[in-house]
Amino acid sequence: MDVKLVNPFINAFTAVLPQMGFPTPERTGMSVKEKTINSLGITVLVGFTKEIRGNVCYNMSEDTAKFIASTMMMGMPVETFDEMAQSAISEMSNMLTATAATNLTALGKEVDISTPSLSVGEDFQIKIAPGQFLVVTMDIGGHVVEINIAVE
Repeated sequence: MDVKLVNPFINAFTAVLPQMGFPTPERTGMSVKEKTINSLGITVLVGFTKEIRGNVCYNMSEDTAKFIASTMMMGMPVETFDEMAQSAISEMSNMLTATAATNLTALGKEVDISTPSLSVGEDFQIKIAPGQFLVVTMDIGGHVVEINIAVE
């Protein structure tokens, strides 16, 4: 996978989240996986079409999702991962992916994104690529989010 297609996702993550009141995210790891991811509890899948085709999948624990939802809702406590919290996570994923798409457009690549699809549950697999894809692990104030990037 071309690094020029990965950096727009990392840059979106580090640019958008601090604007929403989060601590500056730090990249803590990068690896390559094959075909599927194992859900950590909350997984949001967004597809790409046009010149860039593929998927990006944000994968996190339910505790991390509650932390993100609470921060997005100005610190309101999130006790359960209810519809409002799910909406906040979907919206965050949409904002991150739209920013990544804008970054890709700046590189001369025409991109459209799909509506985010949120899944709740642990220990199930989601196929996001026919082959290898890149996993970037980001830390947001002690909370980990995997960005699974499968684009061509």
